[in-house]
Amino acid sequence: MRAFFDFLKHHQVEFVDFRFTDLRGTWHHITYPTSAVDDDLCMQGLLFDGSSIAGWCAINESDMLLKPDFGSDLCNVRLDPFSAYPTAIVICDVHHPLSGEPYAKDPRQVAKKCIKYLQSTGFADEAFFGPEAEFFIFDGVAFQARSEKTSYEIYSDEFPSQNGETHGQGAIKNHGCRPGHKGGYFPVQPLDSAQDIRSEMLLKMAEMGLKVEKHHHEVAPAQHELGVVYNTLVKGADELQVYKYVVRNVARSYGKTATFMPKPVFGDNGSGMHVHQSLWKNSEPLFSGKNYAGLSDTALFYIGGILKHAKSLNAFTNPTTNSYKRLVPGYEAPVICAYSAQNRSAACRIPLVHSPKGKRVEVRFPDPSANPYLAFSAMLLAGIDGIQNRIHPGDAQDVDLFEHKEIAKTLPTVSGCLKESLQALENDHEYLTKSGVFSKELIESHLEMKWKEFYRLAHHPHPLEFELYYNS
Repeated sequence: MRAFFDFLKHHQVEFVDFRFTDLRGTWHHITYPTSAVDDDLCMQGLLFDGSSIAGWCAINESDMLLKPDFGSDLCNVRLDPFSAYPTAIVICDVHHPLSGEPYAKDPRQVAKKCIKYLQSTGFADEAFFGPEAEFFIFDGVAFQARSEKTSYEIYSDEFPSQNGETHGQGAIKNHGCRPGHKGGYFPVQPLDSAQDIRSEMLLKMAEMGLKVEKHHHEVAPAQHELGVVYNTLVKGADELQVYKYVVRNVARSYGKTATFMPKPVFGDNGSGMHVHQSLWKNSEPLFSGKNYAGLSDTALFYIGGILKHAKSLNAFTNPTTNSYKRLVPGYEAPVICAYSAQNRSAACRIPLVHSPKGKRVEVRFPDPSANPYLAFSAMLLAGIDGIQNRIHPGDAQDVDLFEHKEIAKTLPTVSGCLKESLQALENDHEYLTKSGVFSKELIESHLEMKWKEFYRLAHHPHPLEFELYYNS
């Protein structure tokens, strides 16, 4: 505790911003002047209205308690580089105000329980997660969904369509330096127009304590990815929240807008979030062995659990209606439940590494609309179920499954829409609840919230329907 107050004094912090994550994965916050933050507040926590948070408690039981988690060496305390006044961000957990018990619907508490459960099994004591969240940066966006008008419009100077614009009267004023359709992977400037923006994003992340390693343009015009070093499950989820916060704020500082929607652009690549995963015990890697691609039995069974529960996992790893506009064949989206070394058409890929400590599984179907605490925890529990029940994933698939359709047809797939994933979760969630990590109430709240989203879209006329059916 004293170290926290020393931090505030050393950095001349004027405000403390207490943050927590809701079921959808959105960060919320409440800000106190430093003069109002004392030992009692930090120890006892602060009350807030939980009934105003989607999917949480009813209005008659609305009081919830926010308790700071400073972390070892203040790892959960960060200076906010986007505030006009010196502000410290503190990540918090949510508790019941009377009992003081962890709130079962707090995603971060779920992640903490998941690691405790992993340790209780005895076969591993740590899980590492390395998400690769892709995103788009647009110059502008406009959208509306009213009863009499539904539309959206996105604009980026990187779109190939801008090559045909003259941008004013008289002489043509068009630089013509844009990546083509699916031509955005790794070009240098000036085709890559966001080099400096991404560099600033990495610098801001580093300022906030993340270990960064790279950045690059992605396949689609206006699509990007930043590289952050893997971490433990809870810290990795915390850092993904920081990642999104930095991306959005830096983009805005440049007069642009960033989105983690999986599929904002029709006909081009969507944004995925490949998640690298590995288990360790006593500082030794458990996924390295002598089986296929240098995997251990533990790693194969872990993959077996992921593939067995893929459809219900989708409810957490791909939790939006937009997610399934990405999960279609042909856009490097791995819809087929198979595993392979290096093969990017499979749901699980085994990256090529030169050290046993780097041996890991890359689960490729998640996307960045996921709540990281719930998605990481659900995948870990699926993997644990695979290990406990020795679920073998079958033979590896080293052929391009997009090209070899006769093979692909014999293999199971991930969910094809949000409805299918929610139905799968309704029928397949014992691997999440048997350990007590996911409560029945959390799953019910998640299902209720997502069914509402599904039916809202299902019942709302779409602009494309006017094109298809207006004159039919």
